Amino acid sequence: MNRRKEMQIVVIGCGKVGRTLIEHLAMEGHDIVVIDNNSQNIEDIVNTYDVMGICGNGAIYDIQMEAGVNKADLFISVTSSDEVNLISCLIARELGAKNLIARVRNPDYASQISFMRDRLGISMMINPEKAAADEIARILKFPSALKVDQFAKGLVDLAEIKVKQGSKLVGISLSDLNRKFKSSVLVCALQRQQRVHIPDGRFSLEEGDKIHITASHKDLENFMVSAGIYERKIKSVMIIGGGRIAFYLSKQLAEIGIKVKIIDNDEKTCERLSMLLPKADIINADGTDQDVLLEEGIEHVDACVSMTGIDEENVIISMYASKCNVPKVITKVNRFSIINMLESIGIESVISPKDITANQIVRYVRAKANKVDSGIETLYKIVDKKVEAIEFIANKNVSFLGVPLKKLNTKENLLVAGIMRGNKLIVPSGDDFIQAGDSVIIVTTNSFLTSLEDILA
Repeated sequence: MNRRKEMQIVVIGCGKVGRTLIEHLAMEGHDIVVIDNNSQNIEDIVNTYDVMGICGNGAIYDIQMEAGVNKADLFISVTSSDEVNLISCLIARELGAKNLIARVRNPDYASQISFMRDRLGISMMINPEKAAADEIARILKFPSALKVDQFAKGLVDLAEIKVKQGSKLVGISLSDLNRKFKSSVLVCALQRQQRVHIPDGRFSLEEGDKIHITASHKDLENFMVSAGIYERKIKSVMIIGGGRIAFYLSKQLAEIGIKVKIIDNDEKTCERLSMLLPKADIINADGTDQDVLLEEGIEHVDACVSMTGIDEENVIISMYASKCNVPKVITKVNRFSIINMLESIGIESVISPKDITANQIVRYVRAKANKVDSGIETLYKIVDKKVEAIEFIANKNVSFLGVPLKKLNTKENLLVAGIMRGNKLIVPSGDDFIQAGDSVIIVTTNSFLTSLEDILA
């Protein structure tokens, strides 16, 4: 039975977030119309993806009618202006668009997001900078990992770890991992050189492997201590670039007692941050200047986060921070072509706000594209977007409730990576089974899963 339907989607805005989103949604096979003021942007998008393009102001009634917003299943406004996005959604709602998503980034609106969503009828409001700050904060709280995603409302971690030279993990088979290190974790994805594996217990770890592990926060921490890869907690962070991500991140870090220093070359930005972040040290200087970084103590901080508006600057700053032996270096990069080259020069903790946002929206679209209640809660694209990690809530209609996992005929390259039952994480074996109400984490190289039923071959 085909459980998935093609959706009519209108997207306003072809900037970094819009283009990444269109790429993801086009791959999912939806009928997409794109609106942007810039004719060159429209031409590029239409020539690259199987979408329709309209050049114009997406907040105008006539333009929306031309795009077929009145028949749209989903309307997404991700221009650089919060106000344009909100007005566009109001018009789309009146025209009859079934679901609305708006990008809203201004911190001034943060306290009234729920009010605006409910009163304006907007289904989802996204803030790429806030989402990026949340991801960086998770990494800084768990510096042994290259990246940390979360499931089950933060109760389950999905951590990316590199097996380094001399690691205790080298040569250990996955079936022996928990016995050897007295832990309860599951390696659900593994990247070895350019190949991606959804491994079974027969896999043995090698130097250079990147592994993705699911576990509760406590079990993950215990595993890292036992495996000798635990790094001391972060107490001081230097942030280069004083944009919105820096604001959201600094606010979070200050609340947990981490000392923050922000360096930005714009005087007005520094004045504003000084008022908003009284606990942070704000320095008006050029963060790409080696002398400035040395003077401000880069050699003595526990972490450096480079997130100016220019990818190349961020890469250079991160390379210098690594040379200064900063224990944890995090780099904001938007261009995927650059991301692929960074590992070869030793930069491994990379965040991309536009990709984080695209994941959030694709999760929503997957849920809406399902003809029955899909139960999709969370979706991440990991291992260079080659693997999907999806959290489903098992509803009472799932056909294999109570059936041991070893008896299920599941798709190839697919793993049930965790079952959250109440507040308890089950690291599944073949004898475990799924009950109604469970949060079930699926990791797979198969694309476009929209419900738990889709895991069956």
